Amino acid sequence: MTEDDRTRAMRSPGDGRPLPPRPSDGLRSGGAPAHHLPSGGPGAPTHKLPAAAQVPESPRVDEPVRGSSRVYGRERSGKSPVRPFKSRGQEPPRGPGGPAGRGGGPRGPRRRISWKAVVAVVAGLLVVLLVAAVALFFVIDSRLSGIDGVLDDYEGRPADTPGTNWLLVGSDSRKGLTAAQRKKLATGQAAGQRTDSMMLLHIPEGSDKPTLVSLPRDSAVTIPGKGRDKLNSAYAIGGPKLLVRTVETVTGVHVDHYMEIGFAGFVDIVDAIGGVEINVRAAVNDPKAGLNLKKGVQELNGSQALGYVRTRKGGALPDFERTKRQRQFLGAVVKKAASPGVLLNPFTSIPLAFSATDAVEVDSGTGAFNMLSLGLAMGDSPVTTVVPFGGNEVIPGGGTAVKWDRAKALALFDALKSDQPVPKEVVDAS
Repeated sequence: MTEDDRTRAMRSPGDGRPLPPRPSDGLRSGGAPAHHLPSGGPGAPTHKLPAAAQVPESPRVDEPVRGSSRVYGRERSGKSPVRPFKSRGQEPPRGPGGPAGRGGGPRGPRRRISWKAVVAVVAGLLVVLLVAAVALFFVIDSRLSGIDGVLDDYEGRPADTPGTNWLLVGSDSRKGLTAAQRKKLATGQAAGQRTDSMMLLHIPEGSDKPTLVSLPRDSAVTIPGKGRDKLNSAYAIGGPKLLVRTVETVTGVHVDHYMEIGFAGFVDIVDAIGGVEINVRAAVNDPKAGLNLKKGVQELNGSQALGYVRTRKGGALPDFERTKRQRQFLGAVVKKAASPGVLLNPFTSIPLAFSATDAVEVDSGTGAFNMLSLGLAMGDSPVTTVVPFGGNEVIPGGGTAVKWDRAKALALFDALKSDQPVPKEVVDAS
């Protein structure tokens, strides 16, 4: 009995019947069946089966078995195939033969954005914006309508003073308005052109704030060559040129720039910026101005804003209250126009620029750069006041006019001429 027979007999059941052979009992090293191997001692020749009939070697314990869920001694749930082992820091192969990306194709190398490319794109955009801004600046400059001779010299004209002085005029011109627009805006059918509001803006050379002074239209003044009359009569008699000369004569302040706006331009500018927010201090109902406003903060469109600055309703001194509303409105318009929401939006800034150039008339020496400095000054929250006055004066042509407080008025204009802050008592009086 051979050694294998004795081993089989030892694990046979008690009835002496041998157990069926195990699969491994029929193979020897080399893969040949046991009964084909000759018995003998060491060194006996062995016979191998052909390669197709050989049984593959058992897999190593550190490799996954195809179709098995046991990996590295742990059970995996599910039927998904086992991924190959990847050590820390090791990337799977890419390209052909590597793991597929989304869509089934091979995953290509990631593209990194170069900082040089980003800087180049940003620089290109800045150049385009700069060129567009410069082009728009020159377009605006070419569209400004200049009035010749407004600031011509004359004998006895006040000398140039420190700082920059603007005479800002709102006229009652109906130019450009249709009959329907005149009716809607309640401007009336009056012919000719008169000054509806006048302000003197002083922009200092130093760090002090600008000063905006209202000149009441009914002020009693001496018009050169015409005698004593209301201030707004100077414009009706001799236009912008005589008005500038009259203001310089009675104030002693040298006017450097002149700007005028009519009814139509006023409405267009307000509508171009989408209306303006005004705190109405008292309810106003004035059918002649086409105005009916409640008290409180509210958004006014162009038509309402025009009525708001023109009405004489409200207050014990209607003309005084009117000048206060005009200064309030002018500051609100400039603040809205200079806001980022308007300036940085081409759909509002460009129409505003074109509306403004169509709406205003300036002296022939004023350009877009001067208009920019005016806007910046108005956006700097200027000190606002009105020429101090007290009592009335009967004028030769009939009627009464507002008489200025001579001492306080001189203190105000002397401060502007010397480029100094306006005295506090003058500001408080407004």
